[in-house]
Amino acid sequence: MTIVATTLKHRLPTTIRTQRLVLVTPTLAHAPAIARLANNANVHKWMARLPFPYALSDAEFFVNEIVPSNEEFCLSILHDDDYIGVVGLHLHPENLPELGYWLGESHWGQGYATEAAEALVAAARAAGATALRSRARKDNAGSRHVLNKLGFIEIGEETETNGNLAGQTMILMRLELDQR
Repeated sequence: MTIVATTLKHRLPTTIRTQRLVLVTPTLAHAPAIARLANNANVHKWMARLPFPYALSDAEFFVNEIVPSNEEFCLSILHDDDYIGVVGLHLHPENLPELGYWLGESHWGQGYATEAAEALVAAARAAGATALRSRARKDNAGSRHVLNKLGFIEIGEETETNGNLAGQTMILMRLELDQR
């Protein structure tokens, strides 16, 4: 049994601290950093819903419209007060919550995605979620490695039909939270 998406969103913390990171609700003060990091072709190529080029107005739309929506739970990832990316859950009422994240390219390969995602998975478990899903492009070994380290298992493949990744083969993944 899964928790209704809006109930889960309101049970999740607005701030999470890890050993190296602080995860906080995105604000307009973060918008310039979001725009700077997201306006990168190497970040964009892995993202299903990130527009490109990515302008300040896109970051402001994200903070003002996406973050407060009932279908999204988003946290900014900060390292030493430096904005480095986003981690969140897409809360579709007919599916399990979907874990997603992105980091600015200069922050790749340092364990930040794993640390942030692990913290959000623990918060989702504490809030009552029993399972999560995620997906990554088949050729995105880095993201698939992060998800595997968190305990996600690959459950299938599908061809993306919408957004930036239309036509790409996606690996579908699932994590049972009540069994860990």
